[in-house]
Amino acid sequence: MHKFWLIFAQTVTIFLAVLFVVSTLRPELLPQGNHVGMVTLKEAVRDGASKPGGFSDAVQVATPSVVNVFTSKDVKVPAHPLLDDPMFRRFFGDRFESQSRRSSSLGSGVIVSPEGYILTNHHVVEAADEIDIALMDGRKARARIIGSDPETDIAVIKVNMGVLPAITFGHSDHAKVGDMVLAIGNPFGVGQTVTMGIISALGRSHLGINTFENFIQTDAAINPGNSGGALVDASGNLIGINTAIVSPNGGSLGIGFAIPANIAKQIMEQIIQTGGVTRGWIGVEVQDLTPELAESFKRNSADGALIAGVLKDGPADKAGMKPGDIVVAVDNKVVNDSSGMLNLISAIPPGETGAITVVRSQVEKIVKIKVGKRPKPSPQEADQNAME
Repeated sequence: MHKFWLIFAQTVTIFLAVLFVVSTLRPELLPQGNHVGMVTLKEAVRDGASKPGGFSDAVQVATPSVVNVFTSKDVKVPAHPLLDDPMFRRFFGDRFESQSRRSSSLGSGVIVSPEGYILTNHHVVEAADEIDIALMDGRKARARIIGSDPETDIAVIKVNMGVLPAITFGHSDHAKVGDMVLAIGNPFGVGQTVTMGIISALGRSHLGINTFENFIQTDAAINPGNSGGALVDASGNLIGINTAIVSPNGGSLGIGFAIPANIAKQIMEQIIQTGGVTRGWIGVEVQDLTPELAESFKRNSADGALIAGVLKDGPADKAGMKPGDIVVAVDNKVVNDSSGMLNLISAIPPGETGAITVVRSQVEKIVKIKVGKRPKPSPQEADQNAME
């Protein structure tokens, strides 16, 4: 009996050994059944090609040119009201001076030349004592301001880091509503982020954001920190500089605005060449024609810009322009509203003569005005009703 159990044990041991070897080296020889815990998976072949409808190629082209911008400045901490009390000062003097603290903020920027010029928003770098940028590859550098234009919210900064990956400018003037776009930036400081959307509208103005407004509207998510970042087309070409959103709580609601790249480029070139922007100015206050105003002036349409005031001894005053005139064209270019007139006047170089077509007492006439240089705006002067 002992000999039988010994043979049985040896047989079972040999069988298990053979089963282990076969299951390890040639599992396909074993009968297939329902194996609990085993799942058959399929994996895609890594061919390196982008999927149809994807935007990875555009992202790879554009993202190296988008940087994170970090700014800091000293901010005065408000003193306790008691310290301003005359009686308190009589006993303690001025020993309790107001203190300051370091305030930091963040935004984005776009490298526009290999030499290190970077486009961003004026409000991103405004009043900053220190500006640092961080590239996608982790490199960091201190930047300096070349110049800025508060009226379009464009600023140019520069870093010295050798040759940098510059973005390619697209044709923003050929953009159409419905085109796919990507917004690239550093929202909330989480790091470089790409969001997708379409162009919702073109030529947005009268928003009260900047003096000169001609925005691209998009539903691509734009959040705090995206300001100064890139809005690119499906090929990764720059068509806008992300600037602002409409939101009651600071988060994205799908209504974002970008400065068209062709406008940003014109402003940038002036800033790099001269350190600032020079615009034409004639010294008038204008407003849009409402249907009620148009009816009172016996006009069939509300196209044009109504002269509400004329600055004494300004270019328009010297040329004979009067309040109540309706500007319908500037140098034979049609004026649809006050914003359009502002853009056309500002495009005329100071010192040159502009032909302003006005309607006065239902009679059309041309007023020749020697255009002056637009004064720099005061911090409080940010609306469309400023002198043009």
